[in-house]
Amino acid sequence: MQDQNKIIIALDMANEHDVMTLLRQLDPAQCRVKVGKELFTRYGPTLVRQISGMGFDIFLDLKFHDIPNTVSKAVAAAAELGVWMLTLHAAGGAEMLRAARDAVSTCEHKPLLVAVTLLTSLEQDDLTVQGVQRTPLEQVQRLASLAQECGMDGVVCSAAEAGELRKLLRKDFLLVTPGIRPQGDAANDQKRIVTPAAAILEGSDYLVIGRPITRAREPVEKLALIQQEISGMH
Repeated sequence: MQDQNKIIIALDMANEHDVMTLLRQLDPAQCRVKVGKELFTRYGPTLVRQISGMGFDIFLDLKFHDIPNTVSKAVAAAAELGVWMLTLHAAGGAEMLRAARDAVSTCEHKPLLVAVTLLTSLEQDDLTVQGVQRTPLEQVQRLASLAQECGMDGVVCSAAEAGELRKLLRKDFLLVTPGIRPQGDAANDQKRIVTPAAAILEGSDYLVIGRPITRAREPVEKLALIQQEISGMH
């Protein structure tokens, strides 16, 4: 059965009060939430447990990238927190990805593992400087294939890449897409942006949306409008 709860709200505020003010307005059945590096560095596991206690599925976006043993222990610690999904860098290599997969294989609450292929801030020149001869899309395809081979549940990708990846990867391999902006919203600092409906049509499974909801005057209404836009789009 397809998961209808497709919106992940990026909690992009700097303080706990603002996070809690927003979460008290939201229904966990209507969205999931993302905790990233800033919030986690500031408030740590305590905030994650607090949000989890309110009934929300948590996408812990810390992009683990280290030697296999270190990543394995970090992933196990995240699983103990009861998070729904977490990120690691596909560039960490096959051994690291497999170590992460093995770390959660016996967990009671097994989090979904999604690999970050190429940061959306990187372009062709950046790859060249790193000695990578592929185009950004070729690099994304290579790392996404590696992630699938190593037992990851999905990848984080731009909606611009989702269509190509959907052709390449298993149907049940998850595509998690940031850079989503509803029609008429400001692009802010995202370079490649796509509307929610277009992202779903391209094959995205989950949409990460921050400011269009978190900074809206009526966040609940804004979320409902986006849900309405994507309902029935498969």
